[in-house]
Amino acid sequence: MAAQKPLAIVAGAGAGLGQSLLSRFERGGFTAVGLGRSEPLAPVGDFHTLDLADANTVPAKIADIIDTYGAPKIVVHNTAELVIAPLSETSLDHFSRTWTSMVQTAFLLGRSTLDVMAKADGGSFIVSGATASLRGGAKFSAFASAKFALRGLTQSMAREYQPKGVHVCHAILDGIIDTDRSRDLHSLDPAKMMKPEDIAEAYWQIAQQPKSTWTHELDLRPASEGF
Repeated sequence: MAAQKPLAIVAGAGAGLGQSLLSRFERGGFTAVGLGRSEPLAPVGDFHTLDLADANTVPAKIADIIDTYGAPKIVVHNTAELVIAPLSETSLDHFSRTWTSMVQTAFLLGRSTLDVMAKADGGSFIVSGATASLRGGAKFSAFASAKFALRGLTQSMAREYQPKGVHVCHAILDGIIDTDRSRDLHSLDPAKMMKPEDIAEAYWQIAQQPKSTWTHELDLRPASEGF
């Protein structure tokens, strides 16, 4: 009987980066499982539709996935909820939704996978950050505050689980990811956007790093992006 393929889970596996990650992991010999609020057209791998902030649904669903495929070797947190508005026009609902969508989801994902990974000889847990993880811009009060918190949560998880053999990494994506939606939203030359498949390749390389040289945080940006 052929050995079971290792498992890669992407939470926030919508069109663009999420699907590119699943495609890269699948090409690398992994069973690719995507989680998200809505299923994209022709999803890669085994896709599950669910609310990633639901404290009842997420642990049970991930436990079922692990029962089916085994402990994950790669887990990626890639959810996002972008609110751009002046503070006076940012409602409490908008503010809370960014935190729920990005911080609570990471908390639930980590609670559901990290201990399992640590007991199964480790793996990689990668979190997608943004420029707003480091700098709160005008009209980004909701988004930046949540991204700051996500970065802090990732650091805490890294310091707890790195000694247990789990590589926890925070990736700062400093640029606009090239998707159909972002082309509609931003008047930007696609040549100056981040290609999802290139980001996915960087995540794949992170997951292959030997224990003697683990990266906890890196930033990725187009060559044209100022910083």
